[in-house]
Amino acid sequence: MNSGPGAADEAPADEVVEALRGVARLGGFFALGAVRGPGSGGGHLTREGFAARARTVNERLATVETRIGVSIAHLGLAARLWSPVLACVLVHGIVPVMTTVEWADDGSALRLAGPRGSRAPRSAAALAEAVAAQADGVLQRVESHLPARVAPRLLAGNSASALVGSAAQLLRLRPGLRGPLTALTRDLLVTGRLRGTGRITGPELTFRRRSCCLYYRVPNGSTCGDCCLAR
Repeated sequence: MNSGPGAADEAPADEVVEALRGVARLGGFFALGAVRGPGSGGGHLTREGFAARARTVNERLATVETRIGVSIAHLGLAARLWSPVLACVLVHGIVPVMTTVEWADDGSALRLAGPRGSRAPRSAAALAEAVAAQADGVLQRVESHLPARVAPRLLAGNSASALVGSAAQLLRLRPGLRGPLTALTRDLLVTGRLRGTGRITGPELTFRRRSCCLYYRVPNGSTCGDCCLAR
């Protein structure tokens, strides 16, 4: 699938910016700043930038196992990609193009340089593919240069966990979106590599994944609520 919108369905840049500002007011991982023009230059989701964030996670969790920091940093990045895309689609009918996303500062917040977007497709299958391309597609490009080897199914499970977690949070904030939000989330869970990563277990979008993010391996760590190891 193309990373950008076609001429027929392209949304004006001003509408994309307004949609991003609107969903940012939801707070948390829905916040995605917009920068007119090319952005900071060299600030996209680079190998060095991700490695620095993974090291910060390891330091915060007091663990030297590199892949733990990589997995937890990856999970957080996944949530920051899925959340604004889902909200823009369901609240404003716009799919933002995420290929120019970059870190906003030395922390983990993101912003979008030269914001572009397209109208949300009406077909359920096309919508799921468009959303997955802009959230999970960008995430997979980051995965091509991780600083440690992590199992592909763990990474796919992280993405699925972040997707459903973002959807559940949006449901709590906008309960009127329950129908389309639940339908889109279910469609996304059978799209591309997310197929087989887990299942929705309740109407509030609780989830059980088929892999583990490794958080249980940190000192005093535990399993997450959606972990396959949780009892």
